[in-house]
Amino acid sequence: GHSRLSALASAHQCHPLPKTLSVLKNTPQVRGMHTIIRNKDTSRDEFIFYSKRLMRLLIEHALSSLPFQSCTVQTPQGHDYEGRMYSGKQITGVSILRAGETMEPALRAVCKDVRIGTILIQTNSYTGEPELHYLRLPKDISEDHVILMDCTVSTGAAAMMAVRVLLDHDVPEDKIFLLSLLMAEMGVHSVAYAFPQVKIITTAVDKKVNDLFRIIPGIGNFGDRYFGTDGPQEWSDEEDTLST
Repeated sequence: GHSRLSALASAHQCHPLPKTLSVLKNTPQVRGMHTIIRNKDTSRDEFIFYSKRLMRLLIEHALSSLPFQSCTVQTPQGHDYEGRMYSGKQITGVSILRAGETMEPALRAVCKDVRIGTILIQTNSYTGEPELHYLRLPKDISEDHVILMDCTVSTGAAAMMAVRVLLDHDVPEDKIFLLSLLMAEMGVHSVAYAFPQVKIITTAVDKKVNDLFRIIPGIGNFGDRYFGTDGPQEWSDEEDTLST
């Protein structure tokens, strides 16, 4: 698996980033938040605070990509206001455990009564292949816009498996939004190549993935830093590794 991945990584170096990718504008504020959460000396308390703030911005940014239609409402003064309203059926969030679930509160805060599902994918340390370990999806999601959440995407293996699960549940590819705080270029290209209609939305894209599939310069192990754990081997977040 390793040589295939490194071949993939080098193959993408000269390609422009795909059109399906949308990166949050790198304002001084966003750059400032990244500076705090990427700093290895940042306390857990600060790490949680600023990553939550970044998640909120990411989700607000992603919602702008949903379909809206024109509508007219009357203001209390009896005047018309030409507005816009969401024109889909409903929005469902699906988090890729365990780091992805940290994005659920931000989604609930901006999407009233949003339904949430969960997927647990771990990479088998012997084969290097991702394996589906747990799945709980809301009923009848085939007409929903699905916001798939994972904090970091390095090789894209877990994210691609999660997208396949959604497609197996009849969610149309163009209704899937993959959201992540940080992605490696390699993961962006892999997802976009496999699923050209999935919208990929992140707050930053880093250039490299190292031999351990960690994003470089990266953010460290997001789940461990957020939950304050050193994480036994089977909970390595970048591409969750099973050590059985």
